[in-house]
Amino acid sequence: MTAPTPALEPAFEVEVQLGPLEEHGVTRAGHRRVVPIVGGWVHGLFDAEILPGGADWQLVRADGAIEIDTRYSARTADGEHVYLRTFGVRSGPPEVLGALLRGEPVDPSEYYFRIGVRLETSAPRLALLEQSVFVASAIREADRVRYTAYRVT
Repeated sequence: MTAPTPALEPAFEVEVQLGPLEEHGVTRAGHRRVVPIVGGWVHGLFDAEILPGGADWQLVRADGAIEIDTRYSARTADGEHVYLRTFGVRSGPPEVLGALLRGEPVDPSEYYFRIGVRLETSAPRLALLEQSVFVASAIREADRVRYTAYRVT
């Protein structure tokens, strides 16, 4: 027997609105930056409003790449909560990463920004979210991150 070959099917679109970057400097874990999540939306397999209070706890590596570690919550119109967590990496030439840090527009083809997306919910109708693997290619803009999450089949 052979395992099925995975494919990707579009699952949901996300726009995460960001607050000002908090520069924490070099800690025992590395160069730490925290980017507050102040709002946004999700549309697709579920529709929800992203709630303020989450953040991206970034580590800037010695090679300039940024390790992404976000945690935030969303709430559907019916009051159901979905917890989203992403993990991944954003990398590229130093001048491109510098432009992104300054909030300048950069063509997404000039940098690598890939994430895995994990979801939790107690809503029975959204059980598929907890029973699937999701990946995304993200775009960093001055005050937001956008991505389409794909369900790995």
